[in-house]
Amino acid sequence: MHRDDLVRLRRARDRMDRDYAQPLDVPALAAEALMSPGHFHRMFREAYDETPYQHLMTRRIERAAALLRHGDVSVTDACMAVGCTSLGSFSTRFTALLGVTPSEYRARAHGAAAVIPPCVGKLADRPAGTRSGSEKRRAGVRA
Repeated sequence: MHRDDLVRLRRARDRMDRDYAQPLDVPALAAEALMSPGHFHRMFREAYDETPYQHLMTRRIERAAALLRHGDVSVTDACMAVGCTSLGSFSTRFTALLGVTPSEYRARAHGAAAVIPPCVGKLADRPAGTRSGSEKRRAGVRA
């Protein structure tokens, strides 16, 4: 993969991380990366071991988990706040990533974890199967 491609992919990934609550789609991100949607999808998956959609949804779920840890936000409000439009899809993805439903997660006693910044909390909450290669190496998970 060319360095220029990696720079454009990183820009698109950074945009997903920053603008996760906004409506984002692969064709728009691909256009910003100066790639066709199919090529963008393939290159993104090669570079980050996940599809653009998986990356975006993982970021949204991580942000929602941070909101739910505080307990003062409803599941529906957390879903909408992170840019998801379907509560059912949000709940399914949340459960797949964290192993519990959003309601169960919200009801847990989070104590000190409620004040952990999302960028740190995501490392603890994120299942090993969704971690990038570098995260797996840091966590000692074998690919």
